[in-house]
Amino acid sequence: MEQRRRVGAYGVLRDSDGRVLLARGAAGCPCPGVWQLPGGGVEHAEHPADAVVREFAEETGLTVAVDAIRAAVADVSVFRDEGVALHTDRLIFDVEARGGRLRPEPDGGTDDVGWFTPEEAAARPLMPFAAELLGLPVTPLPADLPRGRPAAPAGAGADRRQRFAAYGLVTDPSDRVLLTMIADGYPGAGRWHLPGGGTDHGEQPAAGLLRELVEEAGQLGRVVDLLAVDNLHNPGALGPERRPLDWHGIRVIYRVRVDAPTEAVVTEQAGGSTARAAWFAPAEIAGLRLTDVAARATGRRVS
Repeated sequence: MEQRRRVGAYGVLRDSDGRVLLARGAAGCPCPGVWQLPGGGVEHAEHPADAVVREFAEETGLTVAVDAIRAAVADVSVFRDEGVALHTDRLIFDVEARGGRLRPEPDGGTDDVGWFTPEEAAARPLMPFAAELLGLPVTPLPADLPRGRPAAPAGAGADRRQRFAAYGLVTDPSDRVLLTMIADGYPGAGRWHLPGGGTDHGEQPAAGLLRELVEEAGQLGRVVDLLAVDNLHNPGALGPERRPLDWHGIRVIYRVRVDAPTEAVVTEQAGGSTARAAWFAPAEIAGLRLTDVAARATGRRVS
């Protein structure tokens, strides 16, 4: 079965009575008749927060402002007729309404929108990620549910890539920060980076980060909270193949604690992209050459 991936961005919008806005999938969408949080696929080079604003306008007629990120989750949908297992990384934000008039998407992906209390939402067929985010019982979608064609991943093509990854601002009880150095032949070679990397098909973002932490530095950590979403578009990135790629990276950043730190050691499972790993006191970080995402996460300037 072909494995595909996509990234989606969604918003939690509540009215003055605490009801949440949901949208129902239309006949042509992958899960027709199923309700979910408004949102959808992130286009190539698009920031996930911008995708939420665009999708809300298209699906609901409302203009929204994006607040903080609430969660990052992943799930896999199997489209047997197409022979596709579609992994979707879903980024969920809190949003505020700024204007517009509520209506479903004309000739699009939603055929109904509405405000629901938790009890009312629980009585509808819900996408599992939406039920989980609303604190409702999560039940799998029926096996005989009609399925539309799975959407093509954004940036699909020989010279375009969209990649989802999870990274960590990793600290120990002494407030040292764990960083990894990018190996030669990779974008950013020689700079110190946050531990983490791309998640595997079927893997949750937080679990992928903790796996990468073991592989890249030999550390056992625990995720404390979700800090931010970072977006990187490089239309002329050069990787180990030395061939330019239109590269779009979407990266979630967690705060991670290592309660019993050990010497940082790169394992063979890390592959060739990580040259070194080391712990640094906060005062030492100012003198390091950092990647942009590591500099922002640690409150430093890119050197």
